[in-house]
Amino acid sequence: MPPFTFLIITIVAALFIASVIYSRKRQQERQLALLRLAAKHGWTFDPSNDSTHDARFSHFSVFTNGHSRYAYNTTRGSVVIAGDDWPLQYGDFHYQTTSSNGKTTTTQTHLLSYVILDSPYATAPDLFIRKERFFDRIASAIGFEDIDFESVEFSRDFHVKSSDKRFAYDVVSPQVMEFMLATTPPTVDFRGSQCCLYHGGILEVEDLAATIQWSTEFFEHWPRHVIADLATRRQTTN
Repeated sequence: MPPFTFLIITIVAALFIASVIYSRKRQQERQLALLRLAAKHGWTFDPSNDSTHDARFSHFSVFTNGHSRYAYNTTRGSVVIAGDDWPLQYGDFHYQTTSSNGKTTTTQTHLLSYVILDSPYATAPDLFIRKERFFDRIASAIGFEDIDFESVEFSRDFHVKSSDKRFAYDVVSPQVMEFMLATTPPTVDFRGSQCCLYHGGILEVEDLAATIQWSTEFFEHWPRHVIADLATRRQTTN
């Protein structure tokens, strides 16, 4: 083997090993930071892979993409929102997508951080809110569902869907709009009394903690008459 070729191979191998070591170190640092965050609040942290996560939370479309799906770095606990204890789970999620052009097959790995809250509102309709995207505007223009509000700025910036438009109008009050416009909201997917929140991609631990804080403030901004109505429905069904 020519000396120059051997040198190139050695350099490439060294860079690969350094990359693996750096990645592993970053993962360990993240797990330690997540453990500290959990310990601070009395929550439990489990770094292992959970291959049952996508089945248990399949009502959230974000957990049904691709294949080789599993959750990891999972923390469980609870937070207090409007005087009630809401069970909490958050962590990281992995899945892969595979595409082929007929000659070669390419597999891409996707990672994201998420927060899931269990609300006491078992009878609440579904509600989905996320930042408006370019194709949302095209879809809305040709008649696909997107709930618009009196605030032109909010309707322009956010894509909103619900199984009950009246509920969406009640929840997304002027105060909620102001709160969401003034912050950097995650996607909010409220289904079957559970709410999943995510930005897309892996969040730094401080940003994950900020997302949890944002979620508590979001629900605390819900109008009181909405909360009272949901509480009445809960008592009626019990």
